[in-house]
Amino acid sequence: MDDGRPIAKLPQRFEDWFAARGWRPRPHQLELAEAAAQGSSALLIAPTGGGKTLAGFLPSLIELADVSASRSRRHALHTLYISPLKALTADVARNLEIPAREMGLNIRIETRTGDTPPAKRTRQRAFPPDILLTTPEQVMLLMASEHPRVFFEDLRAIIIDEIHAVAPTKRGDLLALALARIGAWAPAARRIGLSATVADPDALASWLGGVQKEAPPPPLRGRAGRGGVQKSARRQPTTSAPHPLPPPRKGEGDALIRMQIIRGAGGAAAHVEVLESEALVPWAGHTGRHAMREVYEAIRRAKIALVFVNTRAQAELTFQELWRVNDDGLPIALHHGSLDVAQRRKVETAMAAGALRAVVCTSTLDLGIDWGEVDLVIQMGAPKGCSRLVQRIGRANHRLDEPSNALLVPNNRFEVLECRAAKDAVAEGALDGEVARVGGLDCLAQHIMGASCGEPFEADALYAEAISTAPYAALTRETFDRALATVATGGYALRSYDRYRRIVQDPNTNLWRARGKQAAQQHRMNVGAIVEADYLDVRLVSPRTMGLRRAAAIAARKGENTAVISRANALGGGRRLGKIEEWLIESMSPGDTFLFAGEIVRFEAVMETEALVTRAPDAREPKIPSYAGGKFPLSTYLAERVRKMLHDRKSWKHLPEQVREWLTLQAQRSIIPKHDELLVETFPRANKFYLVCYPFEGRLAQQTLGMLLTRRLERMGKKPLGFVASEYAMSVWGFEPLTDVDMDKLFDEDMLGDDLDAWLAEAALMKRTFRTCAIIAGMIEKRAPGSEKSGRQITFSTDLIYDVLRQHEPDHLLLQAAFADAGEGFLDIRRLASLLKRVKGRIVHRDLDRTSPLAVPVMMEIGKELVGAAGEEQVLKDASEALLAEALG
Repeated sequence: MDDGRPIAKLPQRFEDWFAARGWRPRPHQLELAEAAAQGSSALLIAPTGGGKTLAGFLPSLIELADVSASRSRRHALHTLYISPLKALTADVARNLEIPAREMGLNIRIETRTGDTPPAKRTRQRAFPPDILLTTPEQVMLLMASEHPRVFFEDLRAIIIDEIHAVAPTKRGDLLALALARIGAWAPAARRIGLSATVADPDALASWLGGVQKEAPPPPLRGRAGRGGVQKSARRQPTTSAPHPLPPPRKGEGDALIRMQIIRGAGGAAAHVEVLESEALVPWAGHTGRHAMREVYEAIRRAKIALVFVNTRAQAELTFQELWRVNDDGLPIALHHGSLDVAQRRKVETAMAAGALRAVVCTSTLDLGIDWGEVDLVIQMGAPKGCSRLVQRIGRANHRLDEPSNALLVPNNRFEVLECRAAKDAVAEGALDGEVARVGGLDCLAQHIMGASCGEPFEADALYAEAISTAPYAALTRETFDRALATVATGGYALRSYDRYRRIVQDPNTNLWRARGKQAAQQHRMNVGAIVEADYLDVRLVSPRTMGLRRAAAIAARKGENTAVISRANALGGGRRLGKIEEWLIESMSPGDTFLFAGEIVRFEAVMETEALVTRAPDAREPKIPSYAGGKFPLSTYLAERVRKMLHDRKSWKHLPEQVREWLTLQAQRSIIPKHDELLVETFPRANKFYLVCYPFEGRLAQQTLGMLLTRRLERMGKKPLGFVASEYAMSVWGFEPLTDVDMDKLFDEDMLGDDLDAWLAEAALMKRTFRTCAIIAGMIEKRAPGSEKSGRQITFSTDLIYDVLRQHEPDHLLLQAAFADAGEGFLDIRRLASLLKRVKGRIVHRDLDRTSPLAVPVMMEIGKELVGAAGEEQVLKDASEALLAEALG
């Protein structure tokens, strides 16, 4: 931000360093240095290529330059850099060492991640570096280690990179609590947040700085604190609200920590194009096969291209399809989270060296790692959010004064609308993002346990720290004490089981501490909020090796000590391709083929914790694994833009001719709804009756809507058979006509009351959600010294606890946390509630005699889930012929 006022110059050696490189410090870099000199924290918002990371470290380097020459200075941590990605810490460390070395600064810069050897981590605690680059999980681990105050008390700066990606998550909840704890030990430490895409700067600044209370509320007598732990009042959990706590409010007497919001000047406007394919744009589906030749030609014209997709399954398919049309043999690589880390690092190294022409990637390359030679970003499928798109576009031309080039490739006709909306949003500089969240109660329980492992705490003080954070600003003392009781005894229903007594209170000092070294060690082995699915290593073996390993397994079972076993052991395990969810392998039979790590492989067997595969390059129709948690929801902001574009016929002139014709036919056969209306169409087809509506609110919210509507229709005697939801529409079908249904009553907001409660009480989803909350809260440890529980063991344990709590303590803290997570993460109830409120009194019902043109895409989704992904194209093709003849004829 350059407002004309003078900004202090940098120290001479820093001015000389910039000049030697032919650079000048950017105004936001100078402004951040000045803010730090005044003792202020800051949120820096600057575009990619604007030198954000250097700006964040500049105040620390200036301060360390004055003491770096002293050989007698004691070991003390000065700056803590926190990144959401391990790979980003290593990349930033390499880049930071360059100016430190070139300016002759005698400082130690080190990284600490899960890959850091234990000996080095131990040494770092005893002899801290000047600057430590790490991840949120390692910060929580350091806080839960012995003598954390000694480690953190000299801290002067905390830098949080890509802060927008951390704050609205459970990792952000835990990190906010950890920052409050560290702030009590190092009150002089300033906080710096770095981001290029911030939709709500004030909310993010509040998360970064927190809220200071003039005086914490007094403890409730008879609760955990000075009075110990007692049973809380029994009550039923509320499931109709998406959160267990009210939204945080800034009360009288609250004051934000001294915080500045600094904005960097914008760079060159991005050049974004939406591909208008010469091929027929599919009505439904997400493969992008129709446009793959055109995507390949775009790669040929670029120096280096990043091809972003939204899921790992799409990455595998896109990679295969690009190689199918790769007539020139261009070096194209694959990068996603399930690949072996060594394979990913190999791709990153080749990319940095300019040895690749394209990388097909997922969100693993959304953040941080940049290559200057990348001149094109291709987004396969709709981006689902404009902030995510801006973040990805920023990976091209990592220079502020040059435009980034991006090509959006819609996979189907509705995605054409979404891509156009996203392009317009980028041109306007509009951003979307997650709303500020209320802190998870399972994260609060983990933090309480972590605090007890580091140094004993007093409940009043820890509560005061918690409510000084934005996620927990509205936390009541009663809820805090229930969380404390959960950690101390497991809660009312579990208090008689000794294993759940993890912390104890000293009756003389009232301080809480971990109950022994074993409890503390188990916590340290399970810190964090990332609960991954259970994985198997995928090993590529030769057919000969596979035969020997089978023979060796048979010999071992028979107790025979044969040469077969020796030969099999000598061959080793084969090359590790990566990891795959255990449930995916369980759904396969030996001989099944599937795409993985850019190859077609044949599943052979599971041996211990490994899935053994062989190459099957000639296999036809291999499966495409559908990984858990792979799909992004359509953002609320883009959904609103799509609805407006659909209604505004003037905007249709920018759409491809085949899409314009589709919408024109819809207007003739039914209607085009206004942007604030909900169109509901009913029609018969093939001896069944269908209801199709078009909320444009994303798959999660619409799946929940379909589930609740089917329950209501069942009570009405309409005999619904099922429902299907896409990102844009939802369809319910059954045996009875739906013409006479009162749509205002069917879509009433009261469906989020008893209907939702009843469904959640019986849904398997709740047990899966509770499992995650129980692991995060530490009630179930996935890892223990010398062992690790299997997915089946954890599921059995958590299901048992869930059933006990539902019966004997339905208001248990973790049940409350699970209901909140199910409502927000899996069901998107907040968004569904907004939808129902928005369309109240604005529902337009059209009873038709046949399928409408707008309904064709969602009708094609019916039955698609019953087949493998390889057969999806044929299913859609077969379905389209009859549907199109009906809708367009």
